[in-house]
Amino acid sequence: MDVLQADCVISGGGPAGVMLGLLLARNGLDVVVLEKHADFFRDFRGDTIHPSTIGVLGELGLRDRFLGLPHTSVRTLDAVVSGTRLHPVDFARLGPPDDFLVLAPQWDFLSFLAGEAAQYPGFRLLMETTATGLTWADGAVTGVTARGPDGELTIAATLTVAADGR
Repeated sequence: MDVLQADCVISGGGPAGVMLGLLLARNGLDVVVLEKHADFFRDFRGDTIHPSTIGVLGELGLRDRFLGLPHTSVRTLDAVVSGTRLHPVDFARLGPPDDFLVLAPQWDFLSFLAGEAAQYPGFRLLMETTATGLTWADGAVTGVTARGPDGELTIAATLTVAADGR
């Protein structure tokens, strides 16, 4: 069985897991992100990137590159209730530069984040790899066991994060 060493292992390659992996790798940590699927191209529950997330991308210096991907910017949300058009959401109230919601396929967002993270030597994304259990020593979690395309492996890490959604 292969054993990998990392500062952090993250089970789940969704937005939270990949973003955390990116942030940690940017700060010099060795990170392994496990994603059970072969790619990011599948149907997701959410294809919206909220203004606060766009703001975080801006703080990281990634906003303009991300907004260079195909997307739709939404500045207001309207609703018709009993025949009356309402304007319950106006993102302009947030003020620039992040005064809009982005509609983009989540697979594009995840591919973008993973591509940015891959620029850091400490970032590893293992696709088709599922965490199968925790490893323990002296009453503390010390990593995970996993199953990937090449068989069973163990990822030993100081920090273990479950970002596997449901």
